[in-house]
Amino acid sequence: MNIKLPLLFLLCSISFSTASAQYTEEINTNRPGGSQGAFSVGTNVLQIETGFSYGKEKHELLKTETNGLAIDYSIRYGFWKERLEVSLMGEFQSNSITDTRSTNDNKYKNANFKSNTLGAKYLIYDPYRKRDLEGPNLYSWKANNKTQWADLIPAISIYAGANFDFADNPFTPEAEGKISPKFVLSTQNNFIGGWVFVTNIIVDRVTTDFPTYGYIVTLTHATNRWFSVFLENQGLKSDFYSDQLLRGGAAALVNENLQVDLSLTYSFKDTPSKFYGRAGVAYRFDMHDKDEYLEDKINKELKEKEKKDKKDEREEELTPEDNGE
Repeated sequence: MNIKLPLLFLLCSISFSTASAQYTEEINTNRPGGSQGAFSVGTNVLQIETGFSYGKEKHELLKTETNGLAIDYSIRYGFWKERLEVSLMGEFQSNSITDTRSTNDNKYKNANFKSNTLGAKYLIYDPYRKRDLEGPNLYSWKANNKTQWADLIPAISIYAGANFDFADNPFTPEAEGKISPKFVLSTQNNFIGGWVFVTNIIVDRVTTDFPTYGYIVTLTHATNRWFSVFLENQGLKSDFYSDQLLRGGAAALVNENLQVDLSLTYSFKDTPSKFYGRAGVAYRFDMHDKDEYLEDKINKELKEKEKKDKKDEREEELTPEDNGE
């Protein structure tokens, strides 16, 4: 199946703040979408994100109908540098399947982990950091409140992880237990007006006989400080499973450390067709005590002040003769 990008703008990790630093005053999560934003949770921040999904699948070729229940989870922790986070992400699915190919329907169940991935993400380029250090344009309110060409340059991060797949798992391609790599290139644009656009390019399980290649594009809009909506498109290409998925939903900020969300997922194909609803929650344990970006700004200002003071001292030391008088 060809992976196409439908002409719908689609969407990213929910974030109620367009702040460019890793750490933000309000929780910054990857929910309720499926993509990873470019920024980490911040140093000494432990964040737990989880959701419950229920839906139906119908496979036209196999003549099966499935009721599926899934639990997804993500544990993220930032340490050492603002740019770095480690995470454990996964999903457990339980299916009740009805096979309608014979006169009497055959019903059976299966359950296992669809994914279990331990990895790390590192921000390799942050265009917003330089802008924050430079500060706003003091002579033009308009210049500070309109979209500029520089806004098209995204923040970029790389993710590398290891999949831990179990044996005899109906949701993974290999019959035996496997450990395989996963890589994600993430970009993120924070636009004026509460718009965030995220893209993920995914290379997964490349050391197995069934590598998966894919993308996710996510567009989020924070309508106010407490509420945001999102739309997302995901494409997957593999000999084991290929699909085109459309997601949409909303998230609400309960307080600075707690977010709840609702979303829907729809599949564009019928082998199988999918329709799932998902409810989720994200909570962070905020132990952040040092802002590297703020420190950088203070250090820059101190260095500039020190340079100015030295220049003033040299000028004061000049005699009238030195000044040509």
